[in-house]
Order: sequence, then C-alpha cells, then structure tokens
Amino acid sequence: MTGAPPLHACGLYEDGTCDVVGNPALLFPWWSVTKTAIVICALRLAERGALELDAPLPGEPFTLHQLLTHRAGLPDYGSLPAYHAAVRGDEEPWPRDVLLEAALAQGRPFPPGQGWRYSNVGYLLARERIEAVAGQGLGVLVREHIAGPLGLGSVELAETRAQFARTAWPAARRYHPGWVYHGCLIGTARDAAAMMQGLFAGRLLGPKSLVRMRETLRLGGGLPGRPWTEHGYAMGLMSGAVGTAGRAIGHSGAGPFCVNAVYHFPDLPRPVTFATFTKGHDEGVAEREAVRLAVSG
Repeated sequence: MTGAPPLHACGLYEDGTCDVVGNPALLFPWWSVTKTAIVICALRLAERGALELDAPLPGEPFTLHQLLTHRAGLPDYGSLPAYHAAVRGDEEPWPRDVLLEAALAQGRPFPPGQGWRYSNVGYLLARERIEAVAGQGLGVLVREHIAGPLGLGSVELAETRAQFARTAWPAARRYHPGWVYHGCLIGTARDAAAMMQGLFAGRLLGPKSLVRMRETLRLGGGLPGRPWTEHGYAMGLMSGAVGTAGRAIGHSGAGPFCVNAVYHFPDLPRPVTFATFTKGHDEGVAEREAVRLAVSG
C-alpha cells in the first residue's frame, strides 16, 4: 500500500479473536454507521411497545419505517452546494429549520413508499421522532441500548468541536459534528466492529426485530469503483454481495476528510466483522479494504 492513505482496522471473529491494523486506541468519526445505531435504538423501543414503526408520523405522510429505509420520498441536504460551501468555510451549523427548508425546497422525488432515495434528512426526522417518544437524547439511547450492553467504552455521540478534535484525523479539528444532522458517533475501530458483530449475534435485538431490520430492498448490481456485485438497503444497513466474499451487511460512511466501512461477512469459511477507517473521500477505498482483510483473514 505504498503511497496509500493510512489504514486503521479491526476484524472480530466468532471465536473471539481479532485482527488489528494500525493504532487500536485511536478514535474515529463513524459518520453514517450512526444510522445503524439509530435503527437499533428504534427497534428496541418498538420491542417495548413505546414506538410504532408503521404508523404515519404526526402531521406527515410517511412512517418511521419508511424514514429508516430511505423510502419516505425525501431529498437529501448533501446535494446542496451551499451546505458544502459552509462546511468548507468552517461555519457553524445552520439551525435545524434553515437546513430543512433548504433541503425540502428541492422537492420530494416520489410519494412515500413508491421509491428509494438515500436521505440524511429522513434520518434527522427519524432521530427526532425516536428522541421525542423516548424522552431521551440519542447519546443516552446509544449508551443504554448498545454501548452499555456490549461494553463499548469508547462510543459517544459527538456534539462539539472539542469532541471531534479527539479523533485521529487532524482535519477533524476544523469540523463541527452538528453538520451531521442525524448525529455522528465517534469511537474506536474495535468498538465499531463490536457493535455490528453484536447486532448479528443477536445480543442487541430480539429475533423478530433482527429479521425485520435485515429485510432488504434490492437496488441493483455492481457500483462503479466499489466492491459491490449486488447492492441493496435494509433498515440502517447496506446489504448485498461483494464477489467471492459473498454477502456483506453493514454500513459505510464518509465525511469531508475521511471514510469508513463496517461490515459483517457471514459467508466466509471463517465469518468475520471488519471495521476500516482511512483518509479521503471515497467510501469504496474503505469498503475494498474491508473485503480484502476479511478474505485474507
């Protein structure tokens, strides 16, 4: 990997052993892997009868399930040039209502349930609904339903520049995590792998909830520059196939200066969950490294 950006990774196997690349103590932004955690919290509340996944949200035409599967018919703020300019300018995050107005002004691409479009706006609204029903913030819910049960000591919801400055990449010192409107967890590579492994091992959700979370809408075949030979989306999970490695289930994430991929590979002779973190803007780099490390393990 001469000339390649630094790679930090952790692979966890079913027998409890692990493979580590780089410094295991470093913290990283998890970016959209946070979506997986949001869904876990939502399903835990649903298991308790505190949250309804399939009823329209108050005053809205879409359900929480549609938000969590990107089927609510909402645009994304990632397509706004002004948003990216503000992030590059190291501005303070826009107020929530300003962000929503700008994003929704792009129009709604389809009626709820009639299509698929990746939307961080949808996950912002899902987070707000979950917090309102629970009477607790996302950081508290993650500690209660994920970090606590699995003993993930590094995981926290980043809400300040000071928190982000503790992560591995120097560019993080100029970034406000409030620009990730659904929230951005930070933690070690090992804890990222442990969350995903714990999910599929049945340590976080009941069997029916896990089955529902894994129900996948198939979206197509290969993606240019990425290892997917078949791809789809479940609830907070990217799910498909990556060639000879078989199925890959998890999530990728990207921000202005780094990328990550956290995936479970159940079809390998030695099933493993790998979390990879590296610099750059291309999620495919982190995904390919996760596949390479999983296959070589």
